[in-house]
Amino acid sequence: MLRRRTVLSVSVSAALLAAAPLLTACGSDAHPGAAAIVDGKRITVAQLQAKVKDVRRAQSESPQGGQLISSTGQLSLATLNGMIFERVLERSADRAGVTVSRSDVQRWRTTFEKELGGPDRLKAVWLQQQSVAPDEVDATVRNQLLLDGLAKKLGADRASAEGQRRLVDNLARTSRAMGVDVNPRFGTWNDRRVILGATKDPWISHATGARQQA
Repeated sequence: MLRRRTVLSVSVSAALLAAAPLLTACGSDAHPGAAAIVDGKRITVAQLQAKVKDVRRAQSESPQGGQLISSTGQLSLATLNGMIFERVLERSADRAGVTVSRSDVQRWRTTFEKELGGPDRLKAVWLQQQSVAPDEVDATVRNQLLLDGLAKKLGADRASAEGQRRLVDNLARTSRAMGVDVNPRFGTWNDRRVILGATKDPWISHATGARQQA
């Protein structure tokens, strides 16, 4: 079990997904080809689809492939949620003076690869439980460390309701300032909760992120 940190689920969580097809349309009239606009910069449908395909490819190669795919039907929605949140988190962390180096990421990975039984095991567990593609592990670790660092900078104990509120309020202010505009086919971005549409907010939950399977 990963005891010291929860895994940031900015990409996806199987618990928040229901069946839906991979998106193929090309964006809203206001922003052709865009899945979302964050701080004036586009997240394109093509970028979103590339990330979804990476996860689907890894899932299909897994022994549990059928189950993983069927349980992550709205992968596009959850992935876009993570892509937007990542930009908001990056801005909040930068404003707070929080940085994460490559060596920080590698130390984190090394620790938990040992606990889980090696690099391949870590990748497999994250794919199964968080729908993180193997080539996205470093980025996901970095996001988690940024979130942890931001919480520490704010004096926000993530184990407490007050700490969570303080962290959410900080991210919400950043989100509003960045003017998140989501293509209506993907839903509506909630600045107050810093999340897309009806998805849950696992980034502030304390469920175990990666657990070694028997």
